[in-house]
Order: sequence, then structure tokens, then C-alpha cells
Amino acid sequence: MQRVGQGYDVHQLVEGRPCIIGGVKIPFEKGLLGHSDADVLIHAIIDALLGAAGKGDIGHLFPDNDPDFKDANSRELLQQVSKRLTEEGFTIINIDTTILAEKPKMQPYLKEIKENLAFDCQMDAERVNVKATTSEKMGFVGRQEGIAAMAICLLEKNTI
Repeated sequence: MQRVGQGYDVHQLVEGRPCIIGGVKIPFEKGLLGHSDADVLIHAIIDALLGAAGKGDIGHLFPDNDPDFKDANSRELLQQVSKRLTEEGFTIINIDTTILAEKPKMQPYLKEIKENLAFDCQMDAERVNVKATTSEKMGFVGRQEGIAAMAICLLEKNTI
């Protein structure tokens, strides 16, 4: 049985925080605001994976009012989700993502991000795709107020 999941996340850009996307600390004068490290891309991926598995969303599993997740490393959360899905008989077939950011420019970091995601999900990097786009200076992304990310994944459930 194959199952598709999609995820979306957005975080506000603020001064005084690091800009971490896909587990990569990107040099930029602003970072993403959130209870954890606010890794918008990984949060979207977690939502896609959990959605495909019928397991709710990131907020259900890792609540933002739980002090245990204050400043949590999102890569560790993704590793936990991937491990849990594997233990429940799921295989991640592929992950496709899009980062929506006017700035910083993502292109120099896409390869490292892809490698991080593949490692965290224990899958071949060829089954992970990471893209980035701007919003042509429109909306909150275009005004550089925040960064958004979308993800879609395909899971296969072992039915034996």
C-alpha cells in the first residue's frame, strides 16, 4: 500500500536567531522564530511524513508548549519520526520539497540540505529533492517577513 503526504510550514524572520534550514546554518542577518530551532523545511517534511502515515502532525507529536522541545534540533525530531515510521512498517519512497524565501539565497546550500535529509531519513539522496524559489517580492515571503516550505512524500506500508 502506498500513501502520499503533504506538509507546509512557515516561520517569521527575526533578528537575534540563527537561520537554520534543512539542518544547515545559513549565514544571514535574521533567523527563524520558533519554539524549536524553527527549521521550516524539516517541519514541513515531518508533517508530510506523519500525514502520509496517518499520524497527525508535528504539533501533536512535538507540542510547542512542551519545554522538552524548547530549542530542539529539528534534525533529531526528523530522525525520531523516520525511525518510528520504519518500526511501524513504512518505507519512505521519496521526498520532494520547496523552500520559499526571497532571501537568503538557498542555491549554495541545497546539496548539503539534501544530504542531511537523506541521512536523517536513512534513504538514498537520489530519492530526496530540494528546490527553492522566491515569491517575486509579493506577500510575506517577498517582503522578507518569513520563510515558508512545502513538502510531499510517498510512503509504502509493508502489508505482510
